[in-house]
Amino acid sequence: MSFWKRFARNIGALVGLAILVLVGLMAVLAPVLFPFSPWEMRGIPFMGPGEAGFLLGSDSLGRDVAAGIAHGALVSFLVGGVSTVAALALGVTLGAVAGYGGGWIDDAIMRFTEFFQTIPSFVLAVVLVAIFTPSITSIVVAIAVVSWPPVTRVVRAEFLSLRSREFVQAAEVLGRGPIAIMFTEILPNALSPIIVLASLMVATAILLESSLSFLGLGDPNLMSWGFMIGSGRSVIRIAWWMSVFPGVAIFLTVLALNLVGEGLNDALNPRLARRRGTLPA
Repeated sequence: MSFWKRFARNIGALVGLAILVLVGLMAVLAPVLFPFSPWEMRGIPFMGPGEAGFLLGSDSLGRDVAAGIAHGALVSFLVGGVSTVAALALGVTLGAVAGYGGGWIDDAIMRFTEFFQTIPSFVLAVVLVAIFTPSITSIVVAIAVVSWPPVTRVVRAEFLSLRSREFVQAAEVLGRGPIAIMFTEILPNALSPIIVLASLMVATAILLESSLSFLGLGDPNLMSWGFMIGSGRSVIRIAWWMSVFPGVAIFLTVLALNLVGEGLNDALNPRLARRRGTLPA
């Protein structure tokens, strides 16, 4: 059975993929759907959803909430994607070296990883963003710094289980170097859990970015869902849509990423899925 057929058997994964496609289209088409700045004051403050051409209402300064959500989608995907790639690059490299090298190298990398894991991720992210001043770059760096330790552990475990396999021993006998063996022989066989973990990391990164923006540590030049929720929390009794609609956007996006991650796990690990009853025997 092909990868797509196994993935398609998970209805939740298909629903998650459909939601992600819709949110992605909204992010890409935001400049077309709302060809103006989301910071622009375009009407009377606190207009309800559907009033005076405001699809999802206006905020306390008369800005279009729908425009803010559409433009904020791009920011969320950008932060989630870039920070995940950066965390994967660092985590995969350290995990591969630790798992294949073993000995004191493994011990040193694991102690370094455990040091970062002893610090609460969100607290460390807040400190890093505050130190380097809030900007899209500092947010991406902070999220990447707090996200790589789990990747390192997963990759190390995979390398430990694969380094004694016959194809690795054959490559060593043929005189291939350690770097070539790690990244051309072992890593391709360890991609399944990394891909699944990456999808979940994007969801976590979006939540972290939203939390930082909610606290006022987001990029002041970019509209984001967390900022919108934070700006509406003080007037939620009279303008509930200011916080509810961005919150729904975050909820649906994170839920969709988790559903897709579960579908990828089932498709890439059919034996595990069969044990759970997701796939037929």
